[in-house]
Amino acid sequence: MALSPTASALVSGARNLVGSLGADAVLVLADMPLDWSELRKLLPDVPLLTAVPSTFERELLEEKYPEVRVLEATSSGMSIRERLSLALLEAIRREWLSAGARVLVLCRNFPDPDEEMPQIDTVHLVLLGQHLERLTARELRGLETRVPLATLRAVVELATEIGREGREGHPTGTLFVVGDSRKVQEMSRSMNFNPFRGYPASERDVRDPAVREQIKDLARLEGAILIDKNGIAMAGCIRLLVPDEDFTLSMGLGTRHAAAAAVSKATRAVAVTVSQSSGVVRLFQEGQVVLHIEPGLRPLAWAHGKP
Repeated sequence: MALSPTASALVSGARNLVGSLGADAVLVLADMPLDWSELRKLLPDVPLLTAVPSTFERELLEEKYPEVRVLEATSSGMSIRERLSLALLEAIRREWLSAGARVLVLCRNFPDPDEEMPQIDTVHLVLLGQHLERLTARELRGLETRVPLATLRAVVELATEIGREGREGHPTGTLFVVGDSRKVQEMSRSMNFNPFRGYPASERDVRDPAVREQIKDLARLEGAILIDKNGIAMAGCIRLLVPDEDFTLSMGLGTRHAAAAAVSKATRAVAVTVSQSSGVVRLFQEGQVVLHIEPGLRPLAWAHGKP
């Protein structure tokens, strides 16, 4: 489909911005098919990436436009911010972008009711050194061997929102255990009723924004929340019965973080904690903090390293 006048003007302007801003690539997130031949003519000398929601669309686009790097990232029910983060994570995992890249993003963010076929209306520069701080392809692949990135991203987004917003005006701390659900269940016991029992999987999928809103209320309850590797909430209000050994915590981290370290050491699960006192989100793998998120400062910053 030919570019609309608005899209054509923005893409033409982006050609100048690539040079002046030192962009390493251009990522296009559109809601409808585009004329990629025209896009390539307007942006001839920069890596061009896009994201589509299905394998069929990816293969079709790759065959027709081999010069475009096509990512497969679901868009159902996601905001543009969520789609952008998922696409960037996938691009790093495939080593199409480095952890410190500068990416010019063209997307549709504010649909114009007067434009019959709105395609692109926003140009945004993303500095991966801030948006996904120091996160490398190797680290992402290590995490993905245990939990698919789409599931992990949804849980971390949920945890970050809890850390930033709290619930009903009060700070909230919680613990999510993601993956290896059978073994985790064997090493835990219920402290109360299971709030997820009896509901179909579609109503327990953390990739659904509506489900995440419901889980925010449950996060106030005592105990951990178990999510399977496919993003389906399995149990809530559980106590982890895991040996607290063979890991070292930083000073100031309490029992919730000790439980997260222990369960990630004893199983192949990944644990995500929200600190009630600070809102800081930490992701544990093999007993160690591998990601440290400051939601009050940068809601989408994934910083690798010790807290």
